[in-house]
Amino acid sequence: MKKKVISMLLAAAMITAMTAGCGNSSDGNKGDDAAAGSETDGTGDQADASDGNTGELENVSLTMWGAEEDQTMLQEMIDAFKEEYKDKANFDIKLGVCSESEARDNITTDVESAPDVYAFASDQIQTLLAAGALQEITLNAEGVIEANGGADAGAVKAATIDGKLYAYPETADNGYFMFYNKEYFTDDDVKSLDQMMKIAADNGKKITLDYTSGWYLWSFFGGAGFELTLNEDRSNTCNINGTSASGVKGTDVLQGMIDVCKNPGFVSLQDAEFVTGLNDGSIIAGINGSWNAETAQKAWGDNYAAAKLPTFTCGGQQVQMGSFAGYKLVGVNPYSKNVGHAMMLADWITNEANQTKRFEVRGACPSNVKAAEADAVQQNIALAAISAQSQYAVLDGVQSDNYWDPMTALGGICIDGNSNNDDLQKLLDNAVEGITQPVAGE
Repeated sequence: MKKKVISMLLAAAMITAMTAGCGNSSDGNKGDDAAAGSETDGTGDQADASDGNTGELENVSLTMWGAEEDQTMLQEMIDAFKEEYKDKANFDIKLGVCSESEARDNITTDVESAPDVYAFASDQIQTLLAAGALQEITLNAEGVIEANGGADAGAVKAATIDGKLYAYPETADNGYFMFYNKEYFTDDDVKSLDQMMKIAADNGKKITLDYTSGWYLWSFFGGAGFELTLNEDRSNTCNINGTSASGVKGTDVLQGMIDVCKNPGFVSLQDAEFVTGLNDGSIIAGINGSWNAETAQKAWGDNYAAAKLPTFTCGGQQVQMGSFAGYKLVGVNPYSKNVGHAMMLADWITNEANQTKRFEVRGACPSNVKAAEADAVQQNIALAAISAQSQYAVLDGVQSDNYWDPMTALGGICIDGNSNNDDLQKLLDNAVEGITQPVAGE
């Protein structure tokens, strides 16, 4: 680590240069976070309440949101940040709870009152930027790009729009794969979803995938060769109501999805329910992500294993399931009164050391190249499964705001077993009509 004095001087210089163009007003924005008695300098960062010559430190208040399961780890990162920069400012940093998957909905409800720093899934970046919730990264931008693999690296691309960096990459594992308990499944068993469901049913157990989330449901359509693309106006083009490039009918995919839900060895569970199932022993396999790897490992011990997604039955043939491959990013709110210091904090919690810490504590795959090269990362079971699935994955972030609700509706019909016997083609036509609608405000 750089010597503290040099680090502080560089940070101070960067903040001065960066905040000059921020353009945020100094009144009415995030007033609850302002330090008592301090003045604002009109650039978004607070000026020292003193005349600058007394040696007194400025008071800087920041708020940060992170996932519930990360709270202890994030607080340790915050404490280390405050210690590192204790000679720069008196930091008062409040930590709140918000999962990366829910950041978009919570932030865009009231951007001006949203936290200074927050983590989010990479597929949300377009919406957050359009809502005015992301500050362009100007503090250590070139260093961040280089550390995370360069401009062509997936994590950097996910954080970049129109050639500008709008977030700090945090992890490179925001995708999903198959967890399984080796007590019940062999390596060959997990190649077939049908075989896995049969084994689960025979043992009075379940395997799971979240049918309420379009993020997971795309695994069926994506694997069958259907396309979802993001247009310049941020709307979607989607062809799941037709025939894919590989010759698969969308109706066959939807019927296959319904058949899965009807299987006695399957249950649709959301993330928290998946964790409960791991711990109570009712779930012996499930499609989920690396953020639950530690929980699965504790639940299954030496029987813990992971693999790429299996094939599923579709129109009488076996089709490899696809996936979205995404990243977790950390953004800075342009409405922050301390936007420069907020960037310092965001840069800190996503640096090499803290990406390594995140891997050690949560099993998250670093996007930082040096952190990812560690032997422990390379040998990690969950991350190896992500790597194996990557050849069947498409980059996350192609979903418009109008993608999610129609896919959730389809998932609900599948869970219900299409009890109304609705025409499958009509269901897909309705879904595509909703998915491809122009995005509000465009």
